[in-house]
Amino acid sequence: MNGIIHFANAVFKPLIDMGAPTIMLVVLTVIALCFRVKFSKALEGGMKLAIALTAISNVMAMLTNAFQVPMKQFVEHTGIHMDILDMGWAPLATITWGSPYTLYYLLVLIILNVVMLVWNKTNTLDVDIFDVWHSAFVGLFSMYCGAPLWLSTILVLFIGTLKIINSDLMKPTFNDLLDAPDSNPMTTTHMNYMMNPIIMVFDKLFDKIFPWLDKFDFDSAKLNEKIGFWGSRFAIGVYLGVFVSLLAGTNFTTEAGWKNMFTLSFTAGTCIELFSVIGSWFIASVEPLSQGISAFATKKFEGRTFNIGLDWPFIAGRSEIWAACNVLAPIMMLEAMVLPGNRLMPLGGIIGMGIAPALLVVTRGKIIRMIIIGALELPVFLWAGTLVAPFVTNVAHQVGASIPAHTLVSDTTMEGPVEKFLGYLVGNAWSKQGMFIVYALLALAAYLLLFMWYAKQMKKRNAEYAAAKENKD
Repeated sequence: MNGIIHFANAVFKPLIDMGAPTIMLVVLTVIALCFRVKFSKALEGGMKLAIALTAISNVMAMLTNAFQVPMKQFVEHTGIHMDILDMGWAPLATITWGSPYTLYYLLVLIILNVVMLVWNKTNTLDVDIFDVWHSAFVGLFSMYCGAPLWLSTILVLFIGTLKIINSDLMKPTFNDLLDAPDSNPMTTTHMNYMMNPIIMVFDKLFDKIFPWLDKFDFDSAKLNEKIGFWGSRFAIGVYLGVFVSLLAGTNFTTEAGWKNMFTLSFTAGTCIELFSVIGSWFIASVEPLSQGISAFATKKFEGRTFNIGLDWPFIAGRSEIWAACNVLAPIMMLEAMVLPGNRLMPLGGIIGMGIAPALLVVTRGKIIRMIIIGALELPVFLWAGTLVAPFVTNVAHQVGASIPAHTLVSDTTMEGPVEKFLGYLVGNAWSKQGMFIVYALLALAAYLLLFMWYAKQMKKRNAEYAAAKENKD
């Protein structure tokens, strides 16, 4: 096993050290060349993807930093103090990639994807290797809790298999949300979307109990057509900026108070509009690869369709994601203050990118459902962040991260909160045994059965998409 870990580090570490955009430049270009795409076109697609990832990361950072200040003011006004520091996702990704085991998990997941493709168990080629850190985090946490490497590997492969299956299930919904043709190759295996089954339960309850709420819903694009600028992404950002400024207790009797409010509002409006623009870059970046795959599949696999698993932001152009994120930010603050067992106050992860994309896919952009269901699932993220804090802090010290003494660190909206609990139970089942074995087996069974039910619902949805397309043709 040590030999495998050493091999994985020797092969992948130089690439990983270059960062996510460079990784995707290299990976997408090489894969396109393998499908006989002209070098200039392959390189063009890889560069576009790298630029899109860089842009989306910078805009997310700008939005998060803008909201951190008023949210911190809100905390100071309420006098609430929590003993775990919310670092956001980026430092946690860096910490996780600092472990030699992360590259080992990357290797086994690549092998899993290849095997599933060859055995025709998936149509998705996952190229989003940077975000393997989410799966690796689960494996590392289970080892921290007592699991041996082989058991943590089985857990990571189990979750990885379901993630890949989920990418195929979501593909028609992504086409619908992007208004893209079936030839669109983009999907994702991101851990974000493993919350889909739980969200689907709430969505079905909405269908049964609260369907009348949907008549109050709105589509920002359609609203913009009816009332112009006042329904645009720009305006939605401004409204949210004003709301958060009020929540932060901004003093509007001073010039500085008004200035801060306008700055936050304009920043929010700018970011939400930029997300839409950058989202189109993701589509353009995979076009050369899409054409190459289509030609290859027609020639070698009798027209079998292949998908490309990208990072989740290719769907970031949907303004519902950011409207939901910005409304859920203060809601998460309020929940964090009263939630039993929570020790984590949202700051670094205040713009919940780990929450909203799955809400968008399951509800198909029904913003009221996204906000209400999101508020109901936020406690799972807060509890998971609290649970893993000792582990995150321990790993951070091991890789030499600069953390204040006697401080615990974590993330409020870390992707895959349910999987963190699975890692905890599996690790403790091995180390402490007893009832933990029962809890772990029950949790894994429930996780799998819920996913199977969700898959059935998604297949019904996909059949409806196919039927609608036939009727249209």
